[in-house]
Amino acid sequence: MSVVSFMDKHYKHFNAREMRAAAQGWHEFCRNNGKMFVSLAGAMSTAEIGISLAPVIRAGKVHAITCTGANIEEDLFNLVGNSRYKLQPKWRYLTMEDDLRTREEGYNRVTDTCIPEDVMIQIHEAMRALWAEAAIKEERYFHWEYFYALIRSGFFEEKNDVPMEHSWVTAACEMNIPIFTPGMEDSTLGNMFCADVMQGLVGSHNVIKSGTEQFEHLTNWYYDNQKEADIGFFQIGGGIAGDFAMCVIPGLVFDHERVCKCWKYFCHIGDSTTSYGSYSGCPANEKVTWYKLEPDTPNFTINSDASIVAPLIFSYVLEKHSKEEVANATVRDVAGTLKKSQKKSVNA
Repeated sequence: MSVVSFMDKHYKHFNAREMRAAAQGWHEFCRNNGKMFVSLAGAMSTAEIGISLAPVIRAGKVHAITCTGANIEEDLFNLVGNSRYKLQPKWRYLTMEDDLRTREEGYNRVTDTCIPEDVMIQIHEAMRALWAEAAIKEERYFHWEYFYALIRSGFFEEKNDVPMEHSWVTAACEMNIPIFTPGMEDSTLGNMFCADVMQGLVGSHNVIKSGTEQFEHLTNWYYDNQKEADIGFFQIGGGIAGDFAMCVIPGLVFDHERVCKCWKYFCHIGDSTTSYGSYSGCPANEKVTWYKLEPDTPNFTINSDASIVAPLIFSYVLEKHSKEEVANATVRDVAGTLKKSQKKSVNA
């Protein structure tokens, strides 16, 4: 049974129904030529979200991404180091001493998955060469542009532990869509970059464009794109990855005094409830006063584990897209055959 058939048959109520409705909503949004913005918080790349996200990107169903610095780098850590990762399925029962042993073995743990330190060092050394060269040339780029440069250099060829098709960053690079990384210094490579500058290995902090420069890029991207299409927002988790992008509309409305559309689709996956200022649980109706959403904006809130929910939604959207592509191709083939037949009749 296909993912679409399974969800349509079984997911009738509660979070399951909300998830199916969100997937259907995304599909309809795309059918109406909407553009989707995806936000990744948490440790989704270490959860190998690229397996399901990358095909959706390549299918043209994602048009921009905002994520934590950890998510963009961990996708590529996984690409070159997956076979050396160590799983700790009983992570809930680990003691501090157990975690110390894991550290002494040369791993950094993300819940049940341990990343070898040498994988991080391998990517860091390659990135450092790009940063240092940019400093010498007095060039400046966005954080994601250095990742794209590394991918396009062929660095990952024959180094990949998993299929290149499983890397969502590689897919985004192929489609040449922006990946905004607010607060990238809160990541392994962000820490390493800072240390490189402090130690004189990279000439200047300025080789990586700032967060406000990213926000300027996003502001222009949103304003230009909303003129020709509705833009939706698919959010996993909360924090800076989501709020950075969401704030583009209040910025345009209040600071630039421009008229622009609100987000025209909104979906949030998270397990945080709305209480005590928790952004991850920020409901859609709280976004209305900030001009982020309108009361009639299709919106969905799924209180569940994103590592379970997101791949199902991505697969649903991709399957619907694939079926429509096949159907459209069939229609084109039939139309072409009829046209040739009519031409032969006329010539006869």
